[in-house]
Amino acid sequence: MKKLLYITVNSKPENLSSSKTVGRSFINKFKKKYPDFTVEELDLYKAHIPRLEYQYYESRNCIINEEATKALPEKEQKEVQTIVELCNQFISADVYVIASPMWSLSFPAPLKEYIDCIVQANRTITFPEKGSKPQGLLNDKPRTLVYIQSSGADIPFLMRPLLNKGLNYIEDIMKSLGISNFERLLVDGTGTTEEERITAIKKAEENIDDVINKIQIREPILI
Repeated sequence: MKKLLYITVNSKPENLSSSKTVGRSFINKFKKKYPDFTVEELDLYKAHIPRLEYQYYESRNCIINEEATKALPEKEQKEVQTIVELCNQFISADVYVIASPMWSLSFPAPLKEYIDCIVQANRTITFPEKGSKPQGLLNDKPRTLVYIQSSGADIPFLMRPLLNKGLNYIEDIMKSLGISNFERLLVDGTGTTEEERITAIKKAEENIDDVINKIQIREPILI
């Protein structure tokens, strides 16, 4: 069964978060169009995302093996297991939706900690030769990542490469993992009043159908 992994990065309740409000509208429309998809949700402010300690890795981005894990204290064994589970969950998905606000030209810290957990050698990336650049392993099937970002300002198009550092980073890191299809859904201009926020949300929601239509879906092979 095909899977959509919905990742949220905001401590606010959904009704107070512009990115999560648009994210929920997106998920609802997606499920209506693709009812055969299963949806898994991951709230990075509620889930435990381990910090990466040196003893969890045997080499660059390469997590220790099962035997080495058993030699760790019980608490650290659970941390390694959680890192592996987060990575496996990510690999198992076909479509990814991340809903995040823009913070300090980037995104909240839990998202970076999560990304560090899923960038793993021989799971999501590989190093063909010692010292070589990593190559993504997630090009084995059609995958799409949709990044839903809210921001208080209405960022001019020409300024986005300079100011949208978080969005640019997410696109670059996902493509480096092999996820070539990247779509963005921007909730710009949420402003300082509730009226401005609602207007920005409605404007973004008008683009949901167009974004969904751009998602690469692997159709089942009929025998």
